[in-house]
Parts: sequence; C-alpha cells; structure tokens
Amino acid sequence: MSIRMRHTHGHTRNRRAHHSLTGPRLSTDKDSNTTHMRHRMCMETGMYRGRVIVDMQAKALKKMERAQRKQQARGLEADSGQTSEAATPATS
Repeated sequence: MSIRMRHTHGHTRNRRAHHSLTGPRLSTDKDSNTTHMRHRMCMETGMYRGRVIVDMQAKALKKMERAQRKQQARGLEADSGQTSEAATPATS
C-alpha cells in the first residue's frame, strides 16, 4: 500500500514559517530610564503607570535585615561575613 499524502520538507517548512520567535516588547520607565516588560511593574522602582505598586526600598531593607538575622543565628558576624573565632578551629 502506498502513502496517500506525502510530507515534503518544503511543505513542512512553509507551514512552520510563522513559528519564529520575536524579541520581548520593552517599555522605558520615565523616572529612571530603565527598561521593563510592557504591562508589568518596573522591578527597580516598583512603579507601574505612574503609581507606586511596591516600595522597593522597604523591600530591600527587609531583605537585608533578614540576612543579618540569619547570619547571627548561624553564629556569623553580620558585617564582615567571617565566622566567629569560637566556631573555627585554631591552627597553631
């Protein structure tokens, strides 16, 4: 039995001609001149369409405080990032 409908490479490529990807549509923030995806909040300023959606400074401060608490819980110094002397073995 023969194949009824043949699939040639040309026909397949012709059908897939519109499958190519395009780059993302980007908008520029008026205040900071940073680019962000359209219809989404700017991740650096936290603004969308001229309104503050998320306070990014408070979010960064909260993240920093959480990291410091985490380091203190582990017994590490928060500012230098070094382990305390009691936790490291002495090499003499």
